[in-house]
Amino acid sequence: MEGLDNNLANNTSGKTDYRPLQLSGLEPLIITPDSNFVNVGERTNVAGSKRFLRLIKEEKFDEALDVARDQVDGGAQIIDINMDDGLIDGKEAMVKFLNLIVAEPDIARVPIMIDSSKWEIIEAGLQVVQGKCVVNSISLKEGEAQFIEHAKKIKRYGAAVIVMAFDEVGQADNYDRRIEIAKRSYDVLVDKVNFPPEDIIFDLNIFPVGTGMDEHRRNAIDFIEATAWVKENLPHCSVSGGVSNVSFSFRGNNPVREAMHSVFLYYAIKAGMNMGIVNPALLEVYDQIPEDLLEHVEDVILDRRDDATERLLDFAETVKGTAKTSKVDLSWREGSTQDRITHALVKGVDAYIVEDVETARQEAERPIDVIEGSLMIGMNVVGDLFGSGKMFLPQVVKSARVMKKAVAYLLPYIEDDKTTKREPAGKVLMATVKGDVHDIGKNIVSVVLACNNYEIIDLGVMVPPEKIIDAAKANNVDVIGLSGLITPSLDEMVFLAKEMQRQNFNVPLLIGGATTSKAHTAVKIDPQYIHAVAHVNDASRAVTVVGDLLNKRTREAYKENLKSEYEIFRNNFGKRSKVKSFLSIEAARENNYKIDWKTTNITKPNQLGIQILEDFDLNELVPYIDWSPFFRSWDLHGRYPNILEDKVVGEQATSLFEDAKVLLKQILDEKLLKAKAIYGLFEANTVNHDDIEVYFNQDSEEKTAIFRTLRQQLKKHAGKPNFALSDYIAPKESGVKDYMGCFCVSTGFGTQELAAEFEKNHDDYNSIMIKALADRFAEAFAEYLHKKIRKEDWGYASEETLSNEELIKENYKGIRPAPGYPACPDHLEKLTIWDILRVEENIGVKLTESLAMWPAASVSGYYFANPEARYFGLGKIKEDQVKDFAERKGIDYKKAEKWLNPNIAD
Repeated sequence: MEGLDNNLANNTSGKTDYRPLQLSGLEPLIITPDSNFVNVGERTNVAGSKRFLRLIKEEKFDEALDVARDQVDGGAQIIDINMDDGLIDGKEAMVKFLNLIVAEPDIARVPIMIDSSKWEIIEAGLQVVQGKCVVNSISLKEGEAQFIEHAKKIKRYGAAVIVMAFDEVGQADNYDRRIEIAKRSYDVLVDKVNFPPEDIIFDLNIFPVGTGMDEHRRNAIDFIEATAWVKENLPHCSVSGGVSNVSFSFRGNNPVREAMHSVFLYYAIKAGMNMGIVNPALLEVYDQIPEDLLEHVEDVILDRRDDATERLLDFAETVKGTAKTSKVDLSWREGSTQDRITHALVKGVDAYIVEDVETARQEAERPIDVIEGSLMIGMNVVGDLFGSGKMFLPQVVKSARVMKKAVAYLLPYIEDDKTTKREPAGKVLMATVKGDVHDIGKNIVSVVLACNNYEIIDLGVMVPPEKIIDAAKANNVDVIGLSGLITPSLDEMVFLAKEMQRQNFNVPLLIGGATTSKAHTAVKIDPQYIHAVAHVNDASRAVTVVGDLLNKRTREAYKENLKSEYEIFRNNFGKRSKVKSFLSIEAARENNYKIDWKTTNITKPNQLGIQILEDFDLNELVPYIDWSPFFRSWDLHGRYPNILEDKVVGEQATSLFEDAKVLLKQILDEKLLKAKAIYGLFEANTVNHDDIEVYFNQDSEEKTAIFRTLRQQLKKHAGKPNFALSDYIAPKESGVKDYMGCFCVSTGFGTQELAAEFEKNHDDYNSIMIKALADRFAEAFAEYLHKKIRKEDWGYASEETLSNEELIKENYKGIRPAPGYPACPDHLEKLTIWDILRVEENIGVKLTESLAMWPAASVSGYYFANPEARYFGLGKIKEDQVKDFAERKGIDYKKAEKWLNPNIAD
């Protein structure tokens, strides 16, 4: 065990020169030593899923895509695709499935792992997959020459690779063989192929333990120790594996298997294993494994006793089929004052907090001591639990509610005691940038930081840069945090970084929000500001990042590491962006998606023109709510309703859902929110390739408006078109009369007032909750209205009978893309929707100067009905299309560049 501890202490995770593994689908996945364990979904593997195998055999590829979608919704960060089966044409199936994934942005956003034992299938997949994928796998099994040949091709295709611990002799089954094969493979790849070491992932073979055979006793410990050796001696590489193998001997006994997986991962991750295949349903929280079971399992995993297997086999019979139970009581009220306060903060129970804080005040020398002592002791426990992944965001926000209630009670006493002053850990200014109205994520980060004794100065939403600068100076803040959801917000952040540099600021800058990314932060924002810039992708990292930035001992080293990391990222990003080939806009238009307009089915709408829905009944929208994004907004990842049974977050998801239903009932019973909608269906035709001309009546006059669409420019394989939304509308020269629609819905009227009322009562939990529910209602309204359009107003799918689950999966005919989203990232087209429908005059939804909708809980977009219409991602576009777009819109190039910034290829 001493050797294991030493190896764990020496792995690469603490080194500052680590080169991260960078993968991508539509979105980047950057795996660094600070990253959490990366879970690979394997349900799209015909060898791992009977259902997936059946769907592929029956060529039900749409249903097979749902399997992939479920994995991504369930938290898989990479999806493994394998088509190796004797009754399947693996090459054809792999190519077809990967091509279908490209048209599904919610799946294609994650990287792909192309998995096959046949090289021809792997190479066929490499030729069509988008982004930077992983090949699974190659090895020295067939000798060094073939290993080098395959590695060179993988490098040429720009993929990462899994290397199996397998050579000409056979599979590595002990520590020495694992490190021998890993070292030889690494040296060949790095020295002979010049393969980037950060793109190498070793699978060191996870074998079962507890089989009763002596030669299997060290299977787990050998893997763990070999992992530590690899991370220490083979720089920059990753380690992966299939975790369920370790518990194979105990199949049928889920409590034991769950514990074995958790124990194995606990030690393997400490040793440096950073990715692998894990079934979340067969995973227990390490700290929640009963002590007796933990002892027996660790004895087997770590080979601590000669009789470990026999003891676990006997003990397993006592836990087989046992279910977890929970008991709610008030026994915690019998503890000390400190214990009661800590319990209330950790559990988010505010019923007794005033009583307990008063007791603490009477026991303390000064009122401030209760905050700096009892309350901060409790909040430190919350911080530790949250930081270690044992508490989740909804719980932390509840803890904050208890804390605020306690502080509010103590404040009058503190103000009376003029000799005391509470010193915060630091001042953090938070703002949603100019033109942007979304603040749920920002508010959650604010709450989490406030829980850790940071003073928060929240400027709210739509904050101009000069106000941020002035407030930062006036309050002498230690950190500035910027949030944004829409594309133009990125440009605002760049501008603010430049302005902070011009005015000689030296405070760190935090960047967060849905459209932000490490890539944009590193490439666009960091070069503009000489001091620290940090992208914070979720609330759980905020406390650590701010702490490191303000800690006098660590801040300079942390800043230098950030700057170095972002510089490396920029350099690699620049190299990567030059690899892709693009078509000119003219060539892309020639390669458009071609529909036979003589035979395609075009349905004339039953009701042309504009319709308004005032004060719509929210009760009708409840069945259309998609709850999965609701949980994601609270950083609980999984698909509803399965998330309620999830082994890791299920308990907290259920608690959050119960609280949501209470507020939901109040919203409905008291009519707290108001819903409005406006929509229109019009005659339309495509003109000049990429423009859609819409004909409508306004003020008894016939008018024309034009929607400008954008076209994919990435060079495709033969037979693959470059899509634009205009491809789904009949060209004017065809003589065919076609139709399209546009809409805006909102359920946000009243949200801001309710949130403010909650905040006034120190209830951030329900302040965030009301905004999250308003967002869910808005999306539900968009779903409801689209269904109404398909079945009634347009009537092209009048016989449709889809469940809400099928609606969420977009199994309907036709599409409703929205400006700002992958197929049409240009927000400027909202202006045309607002002009045609007179949205602000009719239903009161406004556009900010950055074209965000206000109220925030609003959705707008288009309706396309052609049976061949599909969602797609625009991807990167070239300068010639930006220039062309600017000319078509009648705006200057710089303005077009601003709105299309993230989509412009370097």
